Amino acid sequence: MHEVPIVDESIRLGQFLKLASLLDSGSDAKAAIADGLVSVNGDVEVRRGRQLRPGDTVSIGTESARVVRG
Repeated sequence: MHEVPIVDESIRLGQFLKLASLLDSGSDAKAAIADGLVSVNGDVEVRRGRQLRPGDTVSIGTESARVVRG
C-alpha cells in the first residue's frame, strides 16, 4: 500500500483512483466502480463521487492506496 497526499480536505473516489495510479482513466474508474471492483475501507463502493478523506484506504484487486493530508 502506498500513501497518496491530497491538498484539499477531500477528494472524489474517481479522481483518487487516477491520482493514485490505481487506474489510468476516468472511464476505467467509472467501469471498475460500477462493476463493484473498488472498495473503500474494506467495503465495496459503487459511488464514483464518494468523498474520501485522509485515513481512507482504497483498494482494487491487489493494489491499495491510503489518502493522506499533503
